[in-house]
Amino acid sequence: MRSTRMTAAVAGVVMMAGLTACNGGSGGSGGGSDAAGEKQSPLQAALASLRTASQQTDGEKSAKVDGTVKNGPSNQAMKGALDWSQGMRMNVDITQSGTQSPVAGKPIKALYTPQAMFMNMGAAGMPLGGKSWVKYDYDALAQKMGPAGALLKDQMQNNNPTRAMELLIASGKVKEVGKEDVRGVQATHFTGTLSVAELTRMQSKNISESDMKALQQQLEQSGTKNETIDLWINADNLLVKKRELTDSKTAVFDSTVFYSDYGTKVTVEEPPAGETVDFDKISQ
Repeated sequence: MRSTRMTAAVAGVVMMAGLTACNGGSGGSGGGSDAAGEKQSPLQAALASLRTASQQTDGEKSAKVDGTVKNGPSNQAMKGALDWSQGMRMNVDITQSGTQSPVAGKPIKALYTPQAMFMNMGAAGMPLGGKSWVKYDYDALAQKMGPAGALLKDQMQNNNPTRAMELLIASGKVKEVGKEDVRGVQATHFTGTLSVAELTRMQSKNISESDMKALQQQLEQSGTKNETIDLWINADNLLVKKRELTDSKTAVFDSTVFYSDYGTKVTVEEPPAGETVDFDKISQ
């Protein structure tokens, strides 16, 4: 029972990190650069806008985040702050709903460091072994998750708001939808849809070829064919909203994250070792 509960909890945290956005690698030119003075095509204009937004957003190094994930009948809501100045560090509260989980409706504090994530299950009324915090070491998680494990580790250590932009840039499959209001802010909406083959091919160089092929097969077996990424960029060339939608035979994955207050201070301190238990020790 404990293993089941903890597996469900970590699945929610992983999804809330927005990890379906793959690494776009070097941020290739996609449609290519136009000659000086030559009018840009709609694709070239969209790619140029995203390159500028990616650089501007990355340079801010931190932001407040507020998002939701729908994965079949399960829902998660997240609110907090993210810092990507030196690997991913995040301090958020996560609330699950739509399930029979004993923690449903109870906000759970989650802390991310470049090496591990920590969940305060004690505050949700589920202390384990007398310890409030559960530690999920990325190396240990990677070993338990099959072909997706190496990708999970890479993205948990390096995730930031620009990854989805980099992916669309590298794919060369993006178009501008138009101007829209995002929580009172005017923003330009961009969208692109990529196949599973494209998604897996554009993963981090830290992932082996064999893991890439296995990951593609795993996704295809689940009935996943495409992922649609929608991005909203404000007048300051900063990402203010991101949506990722993946449809499969098993369940629809729909993640939306809002970004605000760029440059905000983010405090992440690991819980005391005496109050922490390793996930491996409760999942046997």
